[in-house]
Order: sequence, then C-alpha cells, then structure tokens
Amino acid sequence: MTKKTRPRTDRRIRERAARELVRDRQKLAALSPGGAPDRPIEVPSAAVVPLRARSTPCPLCDGELRIEHESAESRGGRILHATHVACARCGVTRVLWFHVAPALPS
Repeated sequence: MTKKTRPRTDRRIRERAARELVRDRQKLAALSPGGAPDRPIEVPSAAVVPLRARSTPCPLCDGELRIEHESAESRGGRILHATHVACARCGVTRVLWFHVAPALPS
C-alpha cells in the first residue's frame, strides 16, 4: 500500500521540479550560440543584430524577446555586440552576444 502525500507536499514537489527545469533551460541557453561572449552568433552586418535578437525565442517559454538596449564590448581582440533582451511573456532577461563578421569578397 502506498502512502498518500498531502496536497502541500505535492505542490512543493511540483514547484521544485519547475525551478529545476528553469535552471536547466537557463544553463542550456548559456551554452547555445549567442549565450555567452565566447560563443557569439556570427552576423554579416550590425543591422542584422536586432532582427536576429527579436527572432530568437525565449529559452524558458518560447515567448517573443524585446530588446532593452545594446552595447559593444571588446573581448579577446574582437568587438562583440551585447544585446540585452527581455521576454514579453515571462519577463526573464538575458544577453545575446553577436560578432559582426562581414562576408569576404569572392
């Protein structure tokens, strides 16, 4: 015979699992392209940065990202564009990293 758990215990188990899922998704987003300065998204022009940032879904809820502000930083001898975004649905904030690498003439 299995012991029945209390509703409060069930709720706490579900909440703990939801927090772990959010933490795992945030770690995965940090490891994906654009999630960290050492893994920037390569773009051909700075004009593409806002378009790519807005078309990237939120890693937690797949919501639409809004651009809060942009900045440029020098990292490892390269200029990286840091695009600070917030999810319109869940409100989570993050930074997407881009490197402008113009196409070489053929």
